[in-house]
Amino acid sequence: MNQQQIETILHAQFAPHFLLVENESHLHSSGKGADSHFRIVLVSDKFVGKRAVARHQSVYQALNQGNNGVHALSLHTFTVQEWAECEAVISSPRCAGHGK
Repeated sequence: MNQQQIETILHAQFAPHFLLVENESHLHSSGKGADSHFRIVLVSDKFVGKRAVARHQSVYQALNQGNNGVHALSLHTFTVQEWAECEAVISSPRCAGHGK
C-alpha cells in the first residue's frame, strides 16, 4: 500500500479535518522508495469519546494493516478540540542503527 492509497482510505473512512500521511521508510532499514513505514496525523470527529487504543484500532481496521505490506504506522490521532490545543506533533522515532 502506498501513501496515496492510505490517504484515500483515511479520507473516505474518517472525513478528516486534517490529514498528514508521511512516508518515513527512508528513516528505517526499508530504504528510499519503500512503502513500509508511515507517520499519520489524523484529526477527525469520529475520535470524540474514544481512547487512543480504540482510535488506533479503527485506523488499523480501515487500512487492514495485516495484508497491505505496511510494516509500521506511527499514529497521532486527535479530535478537533485536541488538535486546536496541540502545540506540536511528535516525530516518529528512528529505528536503532538505521536511517539517515
